[in-house]
Amino acid sequence: MAARTSVDPRTIRTLALLAGLPSATREEVIASGRLRELPHDTRIFGQGERAGRAHALLAGCVRISQVGSDGEEILVRLIGAGEIFGCVPFLTDGLYPADATAMVDSVEISWDPADLLALMRRQSQVAINMAGIIGKRLGEAQERLRELATQSAERRIARTLLRLLEQAGCRDDEGVRIAFPLRRKDIADIAGTTLHTASRTLAEWDRRRLLVSRNQHLTIVSEAELRRIAERTAD
Repeated sequence: MAARTSVDPRTIRTLALLAGLPSATREEVIASGRLRELPHDTRIFGQGERAGRAHALLAGCVRISQVGSDGEEILVRLIGAGEIFGCVPFLTDGLYPADATAMVDSVEISWDPADLLALMRRQSQVAINMAGIIGKRLGEAQERLRELATQSAERRIARTLLRLLEQAGCRDDEGVRIAFPLRRKDIADIAGTTLHTASRTLAEWDRRRLLVSRNQHLTIVSEAELRRIAERTAD
């Protein structure tokens, strides 16, 4: 596994893909991977391309986006450190369903699909871990569909920010800062609402000091109030 970037081995060993593996097996999986630096705006793979690697992010942030038949691009998901991405094609049609782009300078480890599938055949825990990762993603997608059908845009935006806090929250002097750079359109896409609605809602919350928006980064000042909005029982 060759790379110029020095990565704390503990970061690699905490990947969900490696959970519950014996030490020797874990080292085998790591040794079969390839470390790579991803400078800001690196295109990792493209929608519709034949899948060539399975990826896990060790540092930074990756944007997963799709382009519809009308040519409009929407953000599907943000990948943070420790998360797997680009693996579903090896269990489906072999094509990447979306684009993946580094939002900031990042580092990944990736595997040849043949090596990863061979490991899954030899080590059932690797296959179980992969199934768990994919199952969790499907559950999250179903939850977002339920929210889209039953909740107001304000609640969905609040829930989106709370999920991002759990995924990449860093406490600072003002509150809890979301480490990912975020455009208002990104939040609108994830929450399933319009840019106008997301912009108006975030501006109002900024005015009320629930959050602070600065240089495409959000800091949540009042997490308790955001949770109250997200958990309203009547819209």
